[in-house]
This record gives sequence, C-alpha cells and structure tokens, in this order.
Amino acid sequence: MFQYDQCLTKHLDSLKDEGNYRVFLDLERIVGQYPRAYNFGDYTSVDGKCPRNNLDPMGDITVWCSNDYLGMGQNRDVLDAMKDAIERLGAGAGGTRNISGNHHLIVELEKELADLHEKEAALVFTSGYVANEATLSTLSKLLPNCVVISDELNHASMIQGILHGKAEKRIFKHNDLEDLERVLKEIDPSRPKILAFESVYSMDGDICPIHEICDLAEKYNAFTYLDEVHAVGMYGGRGGGIADREGIMDRIDIIQGTLAKAYGVIGGYISGKRNAIDAIRSFASGFIFTTTLPPAVAAGALTSVKHLKQSDDERQMQQRRANELKELLTEAGIPFIHSETHIVPVLVKDPVLCKEVSDRLLREYDMYIQPINYPTVPKGTERLRITPGPLHTTEMLKELVSALSSIWTEIKLPRAA
Repeated sequence: MFQYDQCLTKHLDSLKDEGNYRVFLDLERIVGQYPRAYNFGDYTSVDGKCPRNNLDPMGDITVWCSNDYLGMGQNRDVLDAMKDAIERLGAGAGGTRNISGNHHLIVELEKELADLHEKEAALVFTSGYVANEATLSTLSKLLPNCVVISDELNHASMIQGILHGKAEKRIFKHNDLEDLERVLKEIDPSRPKILAFESVYSMDGDICPIHEICDLAEKYNAFTYLDEVHAVGMYGGRGGGIADREGIMDRIDIIQGTLAKAYGVIGGYISGKRNAIDAIRSFASGFIFTTTLPPAVAAGALTSVKHLKQSDDERQMQQRRANELKELLTEAGIPFIHSETHIVPVLVKDPVLCKEVSDRLLREYDMYIQPINYPTVPKGTERLRITPGPLHTTEMLKELVSALSSIWTEIKLPRAA
C-alpha cells in the first residue's frame, strides 16, 4: 500500500534540510500605526502561538517586507469607502460576472483602470496571478500557431499561463535585447507572436529596457504584454507604472497590473484595446468561472486608484526612504543589489544563514523581514527583500541598518567593499 503521508513528509523534510522550508508569521496590522504590527505567531513553528497580554497599542514589531508599498491599505479614505460599500451593498458580490455578480462598483473600477493606462477597456480579476495566467493562456489559444516569447525571469503566474496555453514558447535572457532579437529573427514573420515581459522585476528591483523592447516588438510585429504589478501606483505622473513614466503606454497592447501592492487592497486586472479585453472576458475560464470581487474591495481599490492619480506625495516619500536606506546600507558595508527602484534586496547568499538573520532580527530587534530562498530566487542568491515605505521614519531606517550590521558581525557574513 502506498504511504501517502510518508511521501509528503519526505518532501517537507527535504525542504527543511535545505533551509528552504517556509514559516509564516501570524500578523495583525494596526490601523494608524503602520508599519507596526502585532506578532501572534511563534516563527519557529507553524503551529506555535505566542500568548499576548496587555497588547502594546504601538504593536510588537516593525514590518519591512510588505508589498503594501505606499501604506494605502490603511489610508483613511480607502477604509471609509470600503465600510460605506459594506453598509450599502453587503458583503459579497453574489456570483460571477455573468451570473448576477456584475455590480456597479466593479464596472466603475474598470473604467478608472482603463483611464489610468489610457486604454479603451480594462478587466478585473480576483488576483494579479489569475490575471496573468488566464490572459496569457487564453491569448495563446486564440491566436493560431502562436509563439510566446518570455523573459527568463518572468513571474510564475506568467510562466503558468504560457504553459497552460500550450503554444510554442521561446525564452530570452533577462533584459537582453540582443538575445531577444535573435529569438525574434528565428520565428517565421507570418506567425503571431506574444512578447511577455515585466517592467519592474520584484526580486532584484531592476527595470526592463522598455523603449527598446517596444522597438523590437514593432519591428517584428509582436503583440506586447507588460506586467506592471510592482510599478502601478509607484511610477508615472498618475501611477500608471513604468510605461506611464516613459510616456509609451500607447505602444503596449496589454498592460497587466495589481490592486494588491501599491493600491493596498486585492485583485488584478488587464487593460488594452476593447476587442482584446472583450476576447479575454469572453473566453478566459479563469475569469468566467470565478466569483466577482466583493463591492467593498472594489470600492477600496477605486478610491485608492483615484487618490494616487492625484497625489504624488506617497510616491516621493517612498523613493526618499528607499534612497536613504541604500545610503545607510552602503555606509555599513551591507551587500545589496543597487537597483533604481523601491525594492532593496540585501544579499545573504545562503538559505540557512538567511533564515538566521531573519530570525535574529525578529527575536532580538522586533523587526520582520521574510527570508527569500529557492525557488523564488536561484540557489546562492538568497536574500532579505526590504521594501521601505513612506511611513517608515529615518530613525527606523537607522535602527534597521544598525541591527543588520550587528548580526552581520556576529555570524561573520562578508561585508561589501
């Protein structure tokens, strides 16, 4: 008889032996005190609980790795919009978009997102992952004899969408224009081609050469699909992303984004020409057979998108904090990837030591940064991915770097030159 439990235990034990076993903290963020939070979980055990008595109103820990990049998940206008939607419309959407779930707020949100990217239409999904998977797989099936050309560091959701589409797949080296053109030249000019890439890559924080990629796409008649999840809300005059900042949104056929990072809520979306969006709406099973986002979530997202179209304060302060952190890390000799974005990856390059640094930060300094190990990043590039936000203070930044410096010395990690 096959021993199912033993088989699964063996796989889990191998993860633990490699130092790649994921442990989640039981967190509770505090309205008005972001980036402070309560830690209810024993980070050394999935099942452990830390009893809490006389909770500190300021929270137990400082969070340094949140994707709520601008703190919009605690913005008062966003919260009020969500509470008002619940009071007026109730909790859930009541069904899929096709069956009673096409509520007015989701329609208004799509109009706002289309305007954000200066496109004819937009379509909202339950998450950015689903938006990528459903759209790429559907496009691959709708375009006859299609070939998908993908950057080698594209997100797992894009990879899954390409795989599920079952079209021919070609990979080009990360942000390598020569290799991309080599691939394009090898494809029959008459074949439909989807060129899929990201603007900001979340683990290294680097930005694609978007102008040059668009030039090649136009030269070889490729359909462009741009993932802007780590850039929407963060860059551009109205928060439309890198394509907005560079003034070339009109050169991208489909722009995909998320509502779960800079906008602080949940959900994903695509925007593009009306026919392209309608085709995904009509054929993508990941959209058709999924219950609509609740009205309260749509209301919060709608308010957040509108706010960041008008306000640049959050973006400017966030960039200031990221630059401060990079300067402090450089002075302390803590090795990190020098990206031009808000993502600051501190390199440890060992899975066990990476978790040890994370554990010590939490245990000794009440600072939370989740270790990033394989398969999220290649082996040997393990890191702490820090995302300072506008609500972190200069004093918090100094305390973080001081803590990192002490740990670096204690466990004899190499310093940067």
